[in-house]
Amino acid sequence: MFDPHAMSLAGLENSVYVRFSVLALSSIFFLVDPFAALPTFLAVTEGADAGKRRRIAGKASLTALVFLSAFAVGGQYIFKMFGITLPAFEIAGGIILLLIGLDMLEAKRSPTQESSGDTVAAANKEDAGIVPLGIPMLAGPGSITSVMVLVGQAQTRWQMAAILGSIAVTAGICYLVLGNSDRVGRALGDTGIRILVRIMGLLLVALAVQYFVNGLSDLGVISKP
Repeated sequence: MFDPHAMSLAGLENSVYVRFSVLALSSIFFLVDPFAALPTFLAVTEGADAGKRRRIAGKASLTALVFLSAFAVGGQYIFKMFGITLPAFEIAGGIILLLIGLDMLEAKRSPTQESSGDTVAAANKEDAGIVPLGIPMLAGPGSITSVMVLVGQAQTRWQMAAILGSIAVTAGICYLVLGNSDRVGRALGDTGIRILVRIMGLLLVALAVQYFVNGLSDLGVISKP
């Protein structure tokens, strides 16, 4: 027998999952931001052939995948171990993401993602795909914070699956972008990369403010929007 009430509840649940999945993918991807890492990747792999660049890109993407997935799986335990509440992490995360987003609006990498000596040091390292390309350039404080906040908000296994899936999709895009860095760099050009980074920075600032608002509303300081 057709039950319109049950159908409407199912539709509401599906829309919640879709919104959460879009939020998870966009927030993780904007923070990992392989396009902003392109200039550093090209500098680190200067003189390398296409095969070696793809291997380094694969190592960096796999490192980011494993590192962020580990924080996603262990996020709840970290909250409990240190007695951290979700609102506190949302407010702290909002501040961190705001700082990163403001740097991205100026089309530059945030110091939290890449220090000034990282590129030079990485150029002389055989495992540059792991450190510093994988950590902290791709999987840095900002992306870790975003994953932890999402884990704190997740209430079902489907939402946890959405977080892990978003990390996997982001890692796959990182491999495609960095593994084909020559072609992507030529297609976008310096101006195109800067414009793309600024757009992502604007969206990230909005996301940071939303995290901050969510934290304050969860604490009861302001009414929930």
